[in-house]
This record gives sequence, C-alpha cells and structure tokens, in this order.
Amino acid sequence: MQTQQFIIYGLVQGVGFRYFTWREALRLGICGWVKNQTDGSVLVVAQGSEQQLMQFKQWLQQGPKTATVQYVETITVDSDKQYDSFSIAH
Repeated sequence: MQTQQFIIYGLVQGVGFRYFTWREALRLGICGWVKNQTDGSVLVVAQGSEQQLMQFKQWLQQGPKTATVQYVETITVDSDKQYDSFSIAH
C-alpha cells in the first residue's frame, strides 16, 4: 500500500472535480480524500497499490470533461495513517 499526494492545477474548482475524483477513486478502490485549496488548486491524498495509483494519476491528469487540468504535482508520502474509504473534505 502506497500513499501519494496530488495537487491538481488549472480550472479545477467549481466544475465538479471533487465529486468526479471521489467517483473515480471508488471505481479504482482507492482510499483517501480530496479537497479544494485556497489557491484554486485541488489537493488529493490517495492510498492504493502502485498500479491503482498510476491509473488514478492518469485520470487526474485529464479530470472530468468539465475541468481543464494544466498540471498535476505528485508527492510520495511516508504515512502510517491508513484510510478505509475515500471522502470529499470541506
């Protein structure tokens, strides 16, 4: 199990990005959370297998049709915390 943090930049707030990210995480079996940041980006913390996270990152780089993703920053995180679901943080 790996934990990665993704910061997604572009037109990603006010377009349903968090909801569609939640749906995709559930589809892939990924745990963690997603939230909007004050700078207009979206922050995602995700836990899963290497393959799950690779698929998730590929999806995040496109996002939903309503979004325009310019860049995804990826950071591997050493985390002892285990998530048991995926949530939308407020």
